Amino acid sequence: MAVKIRLRRTGAKKAPSYRVVVADSRYPRDGRFIEEIGYYNPLQDPAVIKIDMEKAANWIANGAQPTDTVKVLLKKAGMEK
Repeated sequence: MAVKIRLRRTGAKKAPSYRVVVADSRYPRDGRFIEEIGYYNPLQDPAVIKIDMEKAANWIANGAQPTDTVKVLLKKAGMEK
């Protein structure tokens, strides 16, 4: 099972907000997921990024691969590496 840390879109049409979730890569973008570890709201100024760094680090240590967008968000939120 290939586990990814990725964004799950929520919010209304033309007003996106996202949840940062851990999911099997075979599941659809907004489908089933294993665990929710944070959220991201790009519409506020400045954008709101709230991610549980302990859970994210634990999942990465166990082999979960963050997507490119989530890597950028983790870096902005303060995760080293």
